[in-house]
Amino acid sequence: MKKLLPFLAIFAGIIACTSKTEQMPHTWPEALSPVAEKKDHIRTIHGESVNDPYYWMYDYFGKGPDSQQVISYLNAENEYLKTMMAGTEKLQGELFEEMKGRIKQKDETVPYVKNGYYYYVRTEEGEQYYKYCRKKGSLEAEEEIILDVDAMAEGKPYYAVTGLAISPDNNMLAFGVDEVSRRQYTIQIKDLRTGKILKDKIENTEGDPVWAADNQTIYYTAKNPVTLLSERIYRHELGIDAAKDVLVYREEDPTNYIGVGKSKNGKWIWVYSQGTLSTELRYLDAATPKNDFKVFQPRINDTLFEVVALDDRFIIRTNADGAENFKLMECPLDKTGKENWKEFKSHQPDVLIESINAFKNFLVTEQRKNGLNQLSVLNLSSGAEHSIAFEEAAYDVSVGQNADFETQELRYNYTSMITPPSVYDYDMASKEKTLLKQQEVLGGYDKSNYVTERLMAPARDGVMIPISIVYKKGFKKDGKSPLLEYAYGSYGYSIDATFSSSRLSLLDRGYAFAIAHIRGGQEMGRQWYLDGKLMKKMNTFTDFVDCGKFLIDQGYTSAEHLYAQGGSAGGLLMGVVANIAPDQYKGIIADVPFVDVVNTMLDENIPLTTNEYDEWGNPNEKEAYFYMKSYSPYENIEVKAYPNMLVTTGLHDSQVQYFEPAKWVAKLRDMKTDNNVLLLHTNMDFGHGGASGRFDYLKDVALRYAFLEALEGNIQ
Repeated sequence: MKKLLPFLAIFAGIIACTSKTEQMPHTWPEALSPVAEKKDHIRTIHGESVNDPYYWMYDYFGKGPDSQQVISYLNAENEYLKTMMAGTEKLQGELFEEMKGRIKQKDETVPYVKNGYYYYVRTEEGEQYYKYCRKKGSLEAEEEIILDVDAMAEGKPYYAVTGLAISPDNNMLAFGVDEVSRRQYTIQIKDLRTGKILKDKIENTEGDPVWAADNQTIYYTAKNPVTLLSERIYRHELGIDAAKDVLVYREEDPTNYIGVGKSKNGKWIWVYSQGTLSTELRYLDAATPKNDFKVFQPRINDTLFEVVALDDRFIIRTNADGAENFKLMECPLDKTGKENWKEFKSHQPDVLIESINAFKNFLVTEQRKNGLNQLSVLNLSSGAEHSIAFEEAAYDVSVGQNADFETQELRYNYTSMITPPSVYDYDMASKEKTLLKQQEVLGGYDKSNYVTERLMAPARDGVMIPISIVYKKGFKKDGKSPLLEYAYGSYGYSIDATFSSSRLSLLDRGYAFAIAHIRGGQEMGRQWYLDGKLMKKMNTFTDFVDCGKFLIDQGYTSAEHLYAQGGSAGGLLMGVVANIAPDQYKGIIADVPFVDVVNTMLDENIPLTTNEYDEWGNPNEKEAYFYMKSYSPYENIEVKAYPNMLVTTGLHDSQVQYFEPAKWVAKLRDMKTDNNVLLLHTNMDFGHGGASGRFDYLKDVALRYAFLEALEGNIQ
């Protein structure tokens, strides 16, 4: 559970590690590992009773009689990990400095233009956070630091800023702050003329402020303090007590996500309500903030859509009427019902339209064909359309920061497993592209020293699964080299082939890194996602195992050197793989893993549970219950040998609660028959996304890499 797209993109690129015990620098008797107390707790549903002896771990944050026992147990697991990994501390320090040393500490992003200002973010030598800056009219103008996060975060173990929104008159900045890592943001407002933070403070939000055209009104999404569901949209006026904010929308269906946004041309405020399978959208003229929102199109079963605004019409991306991979429609500004939609770009069975980006004279679609990203540019005046060409076998390209509606310059981001993140401007009229910046990798990185490939692995049902792989030149395909296989495989979220400077620490030590683009993602189109969810979820897990077998058969590695990693819903994948293919992997690392599927999906008080029914199923329904139970990692632990495992979680995790991995590890300790390493690391300060500082996360990466190196017998 669960969904954390920006975080998972980081996971795909920069984190990797795993385990096995006979070559660990210290071999400690398993009896010295923490032992969790068992307490009977019977779940009875659909005619069966199941005992959950570690249910008491749900008691947390000082809210019940077992809370101190929970904290004591998690601390004991952390101490056990520290003891077991003591022999790797020197290597961890070396890895941290090595990875940190590749980062250009004093740096800044490529500026973008909005409403007469150049905006950019810069970092200082040795500082963990950022400074958000702007210059008026010209890059030669005096710098204005609009938000100094380095100063704001001083002395705090965790600090995250999100949702920066500048008022239309350029005078006010609204933003969200989270100091706990539970994604409950407090919205604050800064007067950029005086530098003062206003008294307005709005707590327990998504951190998504949106300005109306009057420069006095913002809209935001409020969260349920228990379930953390986004339930209500409010209107706030500057200087008014937030307790008096006006409710403009309330979501009655707990299976939907809601949010608020604004069209790029600044004319419309959107309120959307979306489940996995259906959408409803409301809209309002930004110049009339006290008016009521209108329904764009009432919800239609099994129909998703998103809308962008041109000056004279709306463009709709939708899968309506059987357009599985989506098509584009258009409608007048004053007639938005589906009966007024006309086809603008037809459905293509082999091309998935993932998003649309509006400009005054151009429309850009992000598409996916044969598993690879594409950018398609349509000239609204001439009707001519073309795609931007990319040459590498596996890569990732996406539309970047394009705040200016009037421009004909498209800003896009490009990377591959050997090409550092690069920012381009593309003239949509002349088709000329300009490289503005490529991430500098300190220490003399040369991409010609590395190789990236795109492979196709056969799944057991005959479907071909793409694999993106990278390794250093000289890598021998003789089955003796270590390889880390990574995947996610849920929510239709695609893991693309991106660069990671920290991953070089593995590649330079002889490892290969492979991304298995398994079903449940959307790399090969919408059907790829549909074939890896609900009652077809097992495809996700068997695809990953089959990709690992293919890599072994092709000589890239062997079972003695093959490792697996996934996080969040990808941690569910790791839990299932541990149960169904324990002999194929020397070690598994499961980061913030969603492993207690049935119990979590039965508890509607757990954050995000009801939002997930369309992804996993509703276990209150008998057929869904037994199917979920057939693969849920916690439910399917057996008395047998398991691979070495490193499991991570965060005490304040709002997406996958800490007790899922804690319970899973406790039950594994009780039932596994091997002497392999099983470690649980709970970060007592952070949540789902880990550390907030730009260097601190590298300590966790170093832990994983050292763990992997210990299992390979490479610790001196």
